[in-house]
Amino acid sequence: MKKKDFLPYTLLFIQPIFMASNLVVARGGVEFVPPISLAFWRWLSVFLLLMLFNYGILYKKKILLKEYKELFFLGLMGCGVCGAFPFIAGQTTTIINMGIIYTSSPIFIILISYFFFKEKMNFFKFIGLLSCLLGVLIIIVRGEYSTLISLKFTKGDLWMLGASIGWALYSIFLFNWKSSLNVFERFTAISFFGALSLLPFYIFEQNFINVTTFNLKFFFWVIFAAISPGIIAFILYTYTQKYLGATTTGFTLYLFTVYGAFYGILFFGETLELFHLYGTFLVFLGVYLVRKKA
Repeated sequence: MKKKDFLPYTLLFIQPIFMASNLVVARGGVEFVPPISLAFWRWLSVFLLLMLFNYGILYKKKILLKEYKELFFLGLMGCGVCGAFPFIAGQTTTIINMGIIYTSSPIFIILISYFFFKEKMNFFKFIGLLSCLLGVLIIIVRGEYSTLISLKFTKGDLWMLGASIGWALYSIFLFNWKSSLNVFERFTAISFFGALSLLPFYIFEQNFINVTTFNLKFFFWVIFAAISPGIIAFILYTYTQKYLGATTTGFTLYLFTVYGAFYGILFFGETLELFHLYGTFLVFLGVYLVRKKA
């Protein structure tokens, strides 16, 4: 491995720690804050926090006007679709189903990148993909392969499928659309357009579905969601993708599932089983293989 590549490949393993904390929000936060409200206030908070350190972006009006269509699309996919859909899905589907469906996102990334952006696929990357899939499946079915046969799908699964495709589109176009803004400036703009894309749905939810209660629990979950799976996770993902590309960085979603299992053990009393170790080994092996050259 080249010295300049050490940090990006290290972040492949670190970034999902923060990204997977979104599962903590999905399981804990939605008990106190309606899903779209949580997504909207999360990304608005991200924007406001970033603006404290990045207000210089306001002087780049020409760039913002030139790139606003791309920025809005990235905000819609990365913050809108991927921000709200998993929270909505959790109301009508199971954790097992969500895990299986969300791990399809790297497959969409690979296929879209291959067919539309001519990104190359080598033997090691393909085997790495299969290893990651197998490792994740072992974890989410708890080593009982018969569980796959008895799976039942609900409308929540469609929401998760939408989130998977949304993340794939965000990842691909984030990498292929070049910007004159630096990483922090671009993410600040993306978070603004993400909150903007969620605004009409938040207003609808607030008036016709579920009213948000603004209390200490609301502020805790919004700030936590904004900082850990929001600012930290997205900036690390953007930095990693800048050096490794959309396909390789997309494999962080498999580690996301692995780390999510450990969050369940740590915060929700789940037990560490032998299949967790087998699955984790296969996922890490897969991530190692995708970085090898053909």
